[in-house]
Amino acid sequence: MKKVIATNNAPAAIGPYSQAIEVNGMVFISGQLPVDPATGDFPQGGIKEQTAQSFENIKAILAEAGLTTDNIVKTTVLLNDIAHFAGMNEVYATQFSGTFPARSAFAVRDLPKGAMVEIEVIAAR
Repeated sequence: MKKVIATNNAPAAIGPYSQAIEVNGMVFISGQLPVDPATGDFPQGGIKEQTAQSFENIKAILAEAGLTTDNIVKTTVLLNDIAHFAGMNEVYATQFSGTFPARSAFAVRDLPKGAMVEIEVIAAR
């Protein structure tokens, strides 16, 4: 049985999807844009600030599910330009303690709202 995970501490879905779904102890978090849920805007700055905001949104959804970044087993990082990889990676590395999750990272043509980064995760209880 699947359970919807939702919080006001992360941006609301901008389409027909849920912030996260839990099933059989696995939490699947939809791609998180770097939208500040309080303002609806991207943070000032560049890829580092946007990556940090995407993780703040992920952490808020994880918290709603009673989890932390330590529960993340897989991430997918979408970048609007592969030239942003190093800056994203610098911030990404600070988001975990201990073992890093498995990861895919690649550039795409465009991201919603003109974002530089979108990150989705899978976490396990």
